[in-house]
Amino acid sequence: MLDIPCILFAGGKSSRMGEDKALLPFGGFSTLTEFQLEKLQKIFKTVYISCKNKNKFKFQARFIEDLDSQDTYAPTAGFIASFTTLKCEKIFVISVDTPFISASEIHILIENDNKNLDASIATLKNKIQPMCGVYHISLLQGFQSMMETHNHKLGFLLQNANTSFVNFEDETTFLNLNSPDEYKKALTLVNSTLL
Repeated sequence: MLDIPCILFAGGKSSRMGEDKALLPFGGFSTLTEFQLEKLQKIFKTVYISCKNKNKFKFQARFIEDLDSQDTYAPTAGFIASFTTLKCEKIFVISVDTPFISASEIHILIENDNKNLDASIATLKNKIQPMCGVYHISLLQGFQSMMETHNHKLGFLLQNANTSFVNFEDETTFLNLNSPDEYKKALTLVNSTLL
């Protein structure tokens, strides 16, 4: 199992979905978050859930709440809360709404990381997937500056840092559940793998 702390980001606004996607049922679990947590706990020694308020979840887990920025739904707040809470050198981050990223992709990203980098991040057909990869504490000051200036473009931060971009080609792996149609497609895919 991997030693690096894994942060599962589940504090987004879900505006395109119309309801909190972190709480949608998925893959035989009551919530998408529990589906992701179960999978990630088989890969990482420690998994934390980044969120605004842990009380929305009806299960036990390690939570990191970004209490200082209740009005900011960008991941920036979660990165700051994670690094300041854990005080670790690096973290692996993954978004709750990408349920098909597997141990294989995670291991490849970690193998491409090294101590001289600021981040090791997935790209899909060379398009940055900022919510899947390794982030180093060297970026904490950058995140704090983003919060102060209300600029939450992770891609800009990564392109101006010492980032290793690791390209993947399988679109299904990085299917992102942003809309009801994408959720329905994901349910069909996960149900076919559970049969």
